[in-house]
Amino acid sequence: MIDTQIEKKALLENIIKGIEEVKGYDITILDFTKLENTITDYFVICTGGTNTQVSAISNSVERFVRKNSKDKPWHIEGVDNQQWILMDYVSVVVHIFQPEYREYYDLENLWGDVEITKIPNPGK
Repeated sequence: MIDTQIEKKALLENIIKGIEEVKGYDITILDFTKLENTITDYFVICTGGTNTQVSAISNSVERFVRKNSKDKPWHIEGVDNQQWILMDYVSVVVHIFQPEYREYYDLENLWGDVEITKIPNPGK
């Protein structure tokens, strides 16, 4: 389990590298650390254009995190349908969406009271 803020930041960096490695895009970080009684510290939300890309992002995140942070997800959901995969690293929860599901669930706008950081898409 990740305990220190430095370890959490390293986990976040490895998750983002894993997403970018396979061209995941529209990466957004929701920071819950300033709120009380939250179930996690961060959400990382990204988009993959197809089932194959959503699956590839999930695999890449898991590989980067395991290699560099020596951590593995506590739980993963959505691998069967590959439309929305959730990877729970306890202090960081990763949401990998196909575009229509990301738009439908609109997680960024559910949490109006958190700090939101958008990672620029490469080449834009």
